[in-house]
Amino acid sequence: MRNSWIIAQRELWERIGSRSFLVMALIGPLLVLSMTYLLFVLGGNEQQQWKVLIADPKEIMDNKIMSNKDRAVEYSFIAKYVEIEEFANDPQYKSFDALIEVNEKVLTNKVGFVFYREKPSMNMSINLRYHVERRLEEILAEEFTDLSQADFRKIKQPLTLNFHNVYDPTDSASDLGGWVGLFFGAVIFVFIFLFGMTILRSVSREKSNRIVELLVSTVHPRTLMLGKIIGIGLAAFLQFLLWLTVIAIGLYFMRETIFVDLYDASNITAANASQDYNEFVELVFSRIQYTNMLLYFFLFFTVGYLFYGAFFAALGAVTGSESDGQQFLLPLIALLLFALYAGYYALNNPDSSLTTFYHYFPFTSPVVVMVKLATGYGEGQGYTLYISLIILLLSAFVVLAIAGRLYKNGLLQFGHAVRLRQIIQWLKMK
Repeated sequence: MRNSWIIAQRELWERIGSRSFLVMALIGPLLVLSMTYLLFVLGGNEQQQWKVLIADPKEIMDNKIMSNKDRAVEYSFIAKYVEIEEFANDPQYKSFDALIEVNEKVLTNKVGFVFYREKPSMNMSINLRYHVERRLEEILAEEFTDLSQADFRKIKQPLTLNFHNVYDPTDSASDLGGWVGLFFGAVIFVFIFLFGMTILRSVSREKSNRIVELLVSTVHPRTLMLGKIIGIGLAAFLQFLLWLTVIAIGLYFMRETIFVDLYDASNITAANASQDYNEFVELVFSRIQYTNMLLYFFLFFTVGYLFYGAFFAALGAVTGSESDGQQFLLPLIALLLFALYAGYYALNNPDSSLTTFYHYFPFTSPVVVMVKLATGYGEGQGYTLYISLIILLLSAFVVLAIAGRLYKNGLLQFGHAVRLRQIIQWLKMK
């Protein structure tokens, strides 16, 4: 292990000293911040005027929703349960665009339901959830804590509003938070691809210039492979920490100077009273649970990198030349793209059996888990996240063992065309 660590340090210093590493550390987060700013500025321009009926039989909300009226939404309250069929067909409710159910369980499970006649815009759906959530925060902070509303919001659990077509209640819209999970999953696979390609190029280059012959004369091939994967992985980890730092500073600056909380009455002035606080601003600054997301991001990124990194290392070892490996790189890229598709599929079909399979399948689990984590696991289903992580970890160990054997038997082979039969033979060799 000591030799692996020495090799890892060599790879790490070689990467962070390169110009491409520094350029990527600066340009990458600036591009993310620029795209985020554009979403903040351009998002939320879809205009709808809605009348919303809130069915509050226990009068939890006390017939109040927010201190400042929203020009796009008019709320009315009714102190009884309203059946979906009744709301859809009864003439007395025809003037309402949507029904929001508020029952006594919403204070504990933080889950509510919206039944609409016409699909809401992103801005409207975020406004509805935000208005209801803020009112519930006021109630919870006042009745169950001694905290101010501002302090309570720092520890509160976000409200989930499930949107359903009143004429087809089983057809629910995807939560915007799911796109956050898909973004985190996509970042995992972008970094895996970029630094996986670094592993592949590094191994191929060392084979081409015969440096590998000198290296394996002093260390075992498996030790060399493990050190290379760990060193380049540390460079990827450091790269992401730099991204995270720059992006966090940029978002903090935007939050404090440009996009203040317009739903906080203390921030409303004549200058910004008419400004749209669009869904992207609210999503980034209030809805994402960064501590939770980043914790599992690093876990699944680390294990997912080990899993895929072994494939890149093995591919570099078995190829006879640097150009020969390009044709075998395509299936690996296809797997990475398929993982992103699996995340998109999970976003739109969260409860399907295929999504459950993708959730545990090691090739797709990192991105699907991020999507599920962002949208929220069902009650009593949180343990499935750890099962997925364990499966991915065990799979990484298996793939590393297989890659180690290919690395040992194929690293000193030159000038050959890769054949599947030859790879199988190398796998059988000890």
